[in-house]
Parts: sequence; C-alpha cells; structure tokens
Amino acid sequence: MASIKVKLRPSAGADRRGTIFYQILHERKQRLLFTTYRLYPTEWDAIRSVVKIRGNGARHRILMVIRESMRHDLERLAGIVYRFENMAVSFSADDVVEEYRRFSEEYRLFRFMQGIISMLRRNGKIRTSETYTAALNSFRNFRNGEDIMLDCLSAEIMERYEFWLKGRGNCLNTVSFYMRILRAAYRRAVEEGVIADRHPFRRVYTGIDKTVKRALPLTAISRIKALDLSGFPGQDFARDMFMMSFMLRGMSLIDMSYLRKRDLADGYVTYRRRKTGQRLVIKWTEEMQRILDKYGENRSEYLLPIIRKTGVNEWYVYRNVGYNINHNLKRIGERIGITIPLTLYVARHSWASAAQAKGIPLSVIAEGMGHENESTTRIYLASLDTTLVDKANSMILKSL
Repeated sequence: MASIKVKLRPSAGADRRGTIFYQILHERKQRLLFTTYRLYPTEWDAIRSVVKIRGNGARHRILMVIRESMRHDLERLAGIVYRFENMAVSFSADDVVEEYRRFSEEYRLFRFMQGIISMLRRNGKIRTSETYTAALNSFRNFRNGEDIMLDCLSAEIMERYEFWLKGRGNCLNTVSFYMRILRAAYRRAVEEGVIADRHPFRRVYTGIDKTVKRALPLTAISRIKALDLSGFPGQDFARDMFMMSFMLRGMSLIDMSYLRKRDLADGYVTYRRRKTGQRLVIKWTEEMQRILDKYGENRSEYLLPIIRKTGVNEWYVYRNVGYNINHNLKRIGERIGITIPLTLYVARHSWASAAQAKGIPLSVIAEGMGHENESTTRIYLASLDTTLVDKANSMILKSL
C-alpha cells in the first residue's frame, strides 16, 4: 500500500527558508514531489508534519494559505492512490507523481474553463462561449491572474469574490451571472468525477433579482414608430429593427438575424428559438412586410436585412449590427425623452407588458414569447392554438 509523507528540506543556511516536499512510498520505492512552499525551520513542526501558524500580519496569512494548500495537495494525492488501488492494477510511485502533475495541469480553473470555451466554440455555441469568457476574465482579474485548482475553490474564496464584484459597482444580477457560470464549470468537473463537491457557492448570490423596469407603454412605442428619421439612416434602421422585434412578439435579435427566407411561408414565420429550441409560429403582417420592402432584396439566405452578404463571419456581423442598433436606439430614446436606456431587449419587455395590459392571460403571453419555464401556467394547458397568440398580437399592433 502506498504511503505519503510531508517533509521540509532545510536550506543550507539555518536562518533561510526550506522547501516542503511530499514523499511517496510504494513497493519499497520512493519518489519525491517538491512544492513551491517555502518555510523557515521555526515554522515547521517535524513531528506532526504541519505548518506552525505564528504571529500576525502578512506572514501569518501566507502560512495559512500554505497550510490550506498542503491540505488540498495531500487530499489530491490520497485520492489518486485510492483510485489506483481500486482499479486493481499494478502501479508505481512514479505513476502517482505523474497523475498528480497531470491533474494539477488539467484541472486548474482557468485552463479547465478555457477547455469548455473551446468546446463551445467548436459546437457553434458562440454566445455561450462569450459568457464563459466574460466570467473567466472577471474571476481572473479578481485573482490578479493567479490560477487556482478546482478542488481548492471554497465558500470563503467565492464570498471574497462576491464582495469584490459588489465593490466594483456590479448589481446583484451581474454577480449572479458570473457565479452561475463558474458554478456550471465547477459542477462539470464534479460530474466528470475529478473533484468532490465542496459546495463553494452555497453562501453567494446565484438568484435573479428584480431588474429595473424596461417596458415602455404603447404611447412611447407609437412615438418611436412615428419618428421621421429619414436624415439619420443608422437610427432609422435601428428603429425599424426595434419595431420588427416588437411586432414579432419580442423576438430577440439573434433569432431575427437567423430567420431564413424559407421560414416565411403561407403568411406565417416559423422558427425555433436559439436559446431554448422551442418552435414558434407568428403571423406575418402587412406592417412587417413594409419594413422588409424598405430595404430591398437580401442577397443572403436570410429574411431580414441584418446579415446581408454570403461568405462572411455571420456571428461577428450579427454582433456588430447589434452594437450599432443599440447605440442608435439610445440616441432615439434621448430624442423622445425616454428615461430608461432604449435597447432591442426593451421591445421584448414592452410586448409582454402591453399584452398584460390588454388582459391577455399569462399562459398566452408565455406561449407567445416562447418561454419554456412557465410551469405554473401550463399545469392545465397541454398546448395552445397559435391563432390565439396571433389574435393577441393583432390586438397589440392595432393599438399603435
């Protein structure tokens, strides 16, 4: 049976720091695994093989970190030995050291998340990969670029990260956004069996806070629709896409961008939400067609004038157009005195708010917007006729 011991290799000078190393013994063979931990002889208890925590201040904190890191290292080594022994195959002390080093390389948080990001990109999930990148960059900044082993994440570290985020002016939803992404990466490692779940996110906020109201009344939507923007082509296009989103029951820009010409048939647009995969059918109206006719024929396979060329990086075109639209929508909002930042997402909120104001049942609104988590409204509804949703949409559009 393999055994693991912790020792301090003293420095040549009595008053200089020595190096902590792990001694792995198996089948009468010994291998040494040196660490980066440096201790003075007075900081090491050779009998108990533990770090002596002395004094206060910066050195005290360093010793605490070293002791905690050593605990994780020993647990990791013990876990490797346990797995080897339960595989019922022969192994050597060299195998233990090699597996420890491989684990220490592959299961650092930054590297592990980069692997997930690369996989998401290969699978075409560009938007999700960008959210993972944003969370990784935020946590990397918090750590001042210093990586951390996945099994070293603790509730205390995540609490400090939460405090750091709040100190930088992030709202609760932003805090939750980063925490939920990091938690998803952590759980992936747990599911892969490489770490045990220490529940490091148990004391930080991972919920969804009430957001600032983003919905506009129909009177404001009508004012946006009636604006003469002929001298401002960028704002004119942004307004048209805002109105198109609103008329398409709050359709997101990414779904609008990837609507294909073949998705419009027999007076209906049929598509699947990229976010949920849910299939939606929307009646195509004369007002929608007028906006479409305004921009002439699209040379690409797509219906709306967002991605207009073939052979381009469609994702970056979509993203850049989105930035430009939201920039110009803010200018439009300033024109008519809207106090909230006007973005395409406001169109989605506004459609839902207008539907609610018209007395349309929540179940109909949920169906119309393609929500998949309205479980309370679907307990007694197995399905909903799309004509009912189209009727609701017509009631809203006639009010403009």
